[in-house]
Amino acid sequence: MNTVTIEPLTRFASRAAVPIVVLAGLIVGTAAMLFTGAADATLLNDPGPAVRFGLPAAKFVFNLAMSLTLGALMFALFILPRTQGRRAGRSQDGAEEPAPDPLWEKALKIAEVSSVVWTISAVAVLVLTFADTVGAQAYLDFSGQLGVFLTQIAFGQLWVLIVVLIAVSSVICFGSRSYPGIAAAAVLGVGAMVPLALMGHSAEASGHTQAVNSIGLHLLGVTLWLGGLFVIALLGTKLARSPQLPSVVERYSSFALFAFALVAFSGVVNSALRVHDFDDLMTPYGLVVLAKALATIVLGLVGFWHRRFVIRRLAAAASARVEFWRLIIVEFVVFGATMGMAVALSRSQPPVPQEPVGDPTPAQILTGEPLPPAPTPARYFTEWSLDPLWVVISVGLAAAYLAGYVHLRRRGDSWPVLRLISWLVGMVLLFYVTSGGARVYGEVQFSAHMIQHMLLVMVVPLPMVLGAPITMLMRATTPRTDGSRGIREWVLWLVHTPWLRFFANPIVASVNFAGSLVVFYYSGIMQLALETHIGHELMIIHFLGAGYLFGQALIGIDPGVERFPYPLRLLMLLITMAFHAFFGISLMSSEVLIEGDWFGNIGADWGYSAIEDQQRGGAIAWGIGEIPTLFVAIMVAMQWAMSSDREAKRVDRREARTDDSELRAYNEMLAKMAVRDAETDSRRR
Repeated sequence: MNTVTIEPLTRFASRAAVPIVVLAGLIVGTAAMLFTGAADATLLNDPGPAVRFGLPAAKFVFNLAMSLTLGALMFALFILPRTQGRRAGRSQDGAEEPAPDPLWEKALKIAEVSSVVWTISAVAVLVLTFADTVGAQAYLDFSGQLGVFLTQIAFGQLWVLIVVLIAVSSVICFGSRSYPGIAAAAVLGVGAMVPLALMGHSAEASGHTQAVNSIGLHLLGVTLWLGGLFVIALLGTKLARSPQLPSVVERYSSFALFAFALVAFSGVVNSALRVHDFDDLMTPYGLVVLAKALATIVLGLVGFWHRRFVIRRLAAAASARVEFWRLIIVEFVVFGATMGMAVALSRSQPPVPQEPVGDPTPAQILTGEPLPPAPTPARYFTEWSLDPLWVVISVGLAAAYLAGYVHLRRRGDSWPVLRLISWLVGMVLLFYVTSGGARVYGEVQFSAHMIQHMLLVMVVPLPMVLGAPITMLMRATTPRTDGSRGIREWVLWLVHTPWLRFFANPIVASVNFAGSLVVFYYSGIMQLALETHIGHELMIIHFLGAGYLFGQALIGIDPGVERFPYPLRLLMLLITMAFHAFFGISLMSSEVLIEGDWFGNIGADWGYSAIEDQQRGGAIAWGIGEIPTLFVAIMVAMQWAMSSDREAKRVDRREARTDDSELRAYNEMLAKMAVRDAETDSRRR
């Protein structure tokens, strides 16, 4: 291999990665801000050029450090092996300990340094955001007004939360070298994206759910994509000389493909909220959006070239490695320009206003959306409000399962088609419940909310459970043998964690399944699900998970779940459903309105009164549970019968192997007992 040619190129990519991105971002970002007018001084209360240009620069550094930190943590968790063959020494009990892999250690060093930069830049963005929000008046009593901004203004409070999450994540990066610790740092880092997404769109403006979730998905996609590319470059010659290079690049490429899909989809959704037609595209804002989309396409094409023509030749051809590093340099230039345009767009006014409408209706005040038309059975299937997060989850899981099925078939292994169909049905139902008519009307009607809730907890999980996704994952993926952890290893770890096994216990799963209804509707938690974006998403996650674990305890086949004998399963089902019916009846007879401030003030001029609709919701809660209960009971009975048949066949095979030795021994024992009884009787006579 021509290391003389490759190593200078590798060193250049490693040393110039950050400067290339920064330079390209500053040039393109400044040009885009001047083009869209984002750099122009405001007519009144202008904060000054230091803030107008300093805030975008700080945001650029913030985004860069975020990508690098989370990208390095991604490499440590999913791509690089943690240990290598040589031994580091002996532990206290005398056992030899494996030495940490040098590439893995370097990735964590990158995370440490970049997390510090991320924390400092977050503080800078916080202060500059305050100055930009208050304007020139901020300098009159800077510290006093800053304190009010951080403690009493929601925008400032969110930035305080962001800084805290990033700082704690940085501390963990320095203090932990265990997988759980690194995972915690990554979770906190990703968690900082949530308030970032929430700040990206007004809660009262139209399309809030679409905007917030698309922004969050966009941030996650860019972070995984650019951050991973940064880590590859910064690992430099150490990675270039390593035999791990092909496997590392191939693993990263899979994440990059997923990230590209996230960025493309979320970018389209978010742009559609700000640019509605061709005339909007011809505005300065729209033209920058088009340029950013073109840059994303170029990055996707480079990634396709990597996957199609370069990665498979890395192990054997020096020319492929030269081509690989050259393409990485090109990607850095395009990525820097893309990030610069993204920061400029965040500072520019889109052609479609993002502020709440004037003179809003009661429904718009509460939900941010116009009141939907009067509900009919047909409109439950024609009214849609896509939730980008659950679109990605449902479509992504369906595609992953299909890919696993195709892989098994090509390998010559069998997999029941009914399981495939069952899983796909579950994903279609999940897509509908989170984006269809049940969601649209669930925001304005208690009865529709109950439909969405019951489908989530009782209908959607059943085909998912019957699809046996964990078993599919175990069979369709290859175990890692180099000391790294992939999706397979992390899912297995999660399945066998004590806390998940606790919640998967049949008794706990049953109590959670039934008790969540009462807690959610009678404790005030429902208010959080209605009024806050995070509360709504957590509601979906909780009830979907509760239904899934309950279904696994009754009819599942995946590992990691303790299951009772079949008679106890039927008894558990009957007790749980009886409690469920009692809950429905209590709603039907209730005269006290649940969340009356919401459902009583929605302003609908159609349908029943709020209390009548709530009573209908109780009937729906009772009625929807009947069919799933019958289905689960039938499935338990069928599995019980099949289990009995398998046990009978097992006994028959054992008897055939032993020539009915157990039966003959039993007959001999009876004969001896009969002889003994006869002898006893004769002695008595």
